[in-house]
Amino acid sequence: MRAPTTVKSRQSVEWPTVCLMVGVYGSWLGVTFFQADMPWWIFAPAAVWLVAWQTSLQHEILHGHPTRWRQVNRCIASFSFILWLPYETYRLTHLLHHRDERLTDPFDDPESYYWSEEQWQALSPLQVRLVQAQTTLLGRMVLGPLWIIPRFIGAEMRALRSKSIAARGSWVSHVVPTGLILFWLLYVCQINLGFYLLCVVYPATSLMLLRSFAEHRAADAQKERTAIVENAGIFGWLFLFNNLHCAHHEDPTMPWYAIPAWYRENRTRLLQENGGLVYQGYGEIVRRYLLHPHDAPLHPLLRKQV
Repeated sequence: MRAPTTVKSRQSVEWPTVCLMVGVYGSWLGVTFFQADMPWWIFAPAAVWLVAWQTSLQHEILHGHPTRWRQVNRCIASFSFILWLPYETYRLTHLLHHRDERLTDPFDDPESYYWSEEQWQALSPLQVRLVQAQTTLLGRMVLGPLWIIPRFIGAEMRALRSKSIAARGSWVSHVVPTGLILFWLLYVCQINLGFYLLCVVYPATSLMLLRSFAEHRAADAQKERTAIVENAGIFGWLFLFNNLHCAHHEDPTMPWYAIPAWYRENRTRLLQENGGLVYQGYGEIVRRYLLHPHDAPLHPLLRKQV
């Protein structure tokens, strides 16, 4: 039986998240506006961190924060500093990911990195090598954006050509906020778009792939499919404590600032339920998986689809 949550009833406005949002958005505006006054090797890491942080905020917002009003939340999150991912697409696919009974399934989990035998056989030799390389952390962070972004854009373009209402709505809602971001970057701040894409968007995407790299694994028991990263240090703040991933999957609506205390109260039970799938910081993940596979690409529990 699930332990009762200690989180208080949802407030109309969650001020810790609002304050964080103001800090992240304001910092991004400031860093980009004054980029000409700082060396690129200071600007780029600062911008990468802020873009990744804003992506974590978008994840928080899609779960119903920081207000009770969906349209207000959507307006806040629609400005995607990472550019290539429409917020509404992210929201819809991520909520599908939270069907825990289907976690890691390559057919039903939009965030699964596993493949069925049928899907695997359809890959070209080059695609097979790229997928295999991404089973290591180094491969995921270096090649992951190069693999993920074009495939995502291609899938979205196919959906638009097929007149998908969901895809059309997502991209329509993405156009104006992204246009304003590009106007700010290109005309107000006079930042080279290629530089922003290669030196900010690409590594920010890689940084988010660090978080998701070892979050899930295929397992018979549903609770054993979700990992925990303890002692994450500054990365816990960057990922808004989503590193304590079992806690997030047990109660996706729990606000980020309540997760650490709730996790401490429920730690023993969570570790028992997930089979002790816990890492001591992202340093352990780097040591174990930088050059060694986290898992095989083929889903071990699926038979070949016919």
